[in-house]
Amino acid sequence: MLKKLSILLEMIKFEHTVFALPFALMGAFLAQEGVPGLVVFVWVILAMVGARTSAMGFNRIADRRFDRKNPRTVDRALAVGTVSLWEAWLMVVGAGLIFFFACYMLNDLTLIISPFALALTFFYSLTKRFTWLCHVVLGMALAFSPLGGYVAVKGTFTGYPFYLSLGVLFWVAGFDTVYACLDADFDRAEGLFSLPARFGRERAFKFAVFLHLLAFAMFVVTGVVSNLNYIYYVGIAFTSIALFYQHIVVNPRDLTRIQLSFFTLNGMISIPLFVATWLALVMGK
Repeated sequence: MLKKLSILLEMIKFEHTVFALPFALMGAFLAQEGVPGLVVFVWVILAMVGARTSAMGFNRIADRRFDRKNPRTVDRALAVGTVSLWEAWLMVVGAGLIFFFACYMLNDLTLIISPFALALTFFYSLTKRFTWLCHVVLGMALAFSPLGGYVAVKGTFTGYPFYLSLGVLFWVAGFDTVYACLDADFDRAEGLFSLPARFGRERAFKFAVFLHLLAFAMFVVTGVVSNLNYIYYVGIAFTSIALFYQHIVVNPRDLTRIQLSFFTLNGMISIPLFVATWLALVMGK
């Protein structure tokens, strides 16, 4: 049982929940103008874990036919059969129920928007079949994270700094564009869509830089409209280094260090930005 659970968690890269969770907490802390209550804090975390687990499980189910052909993904659990299709669906449904229950325990508005948020993450898994804007759709899905965290505390959209969601959208779309360069040739051969497959790696990298410049600008504006103090901008400075360093260590002709770019450096963006927001709110009082 534990071995099977371990395989399922590895299949969905459970540890990568760290990308979106800090932004959900950032939204919650901005709504509270400090540290939310423990009960809300726990339900927000459970909602995020449930949503991402369900979405990633669906992604693996939707892509299993392509995963069996792609040399990069041929050893994934569904592709090799270490996880059966019904087990994957059980995880998707179970995690989805956890997500909806957590939203129910928060407030009415959180529950109302929850189906739209989860449906968008599911929809993303299908977009590579018909549009090279799939990276933007993923960004839109994860942009619900800080919005959801804010609504979980406030129970309303009023006062939410929508620039934060735009920042998350551009950040995610940018790094997903870079990561898609690994599969550009495979996607083109299989008739799948992505920016690198459609326009080539060189142009895709340039577009990713543009998206990350927009993300940086939106994060700065978030601090301004939220009246955050200098600590937040120290966090912005740190994250900007990580944001643009990934464009130095990875280039269209050398993707060997893309795991550093995608996993390590992007984790160094969301977490410090959340911590800087937390400190700015607490020490600004």
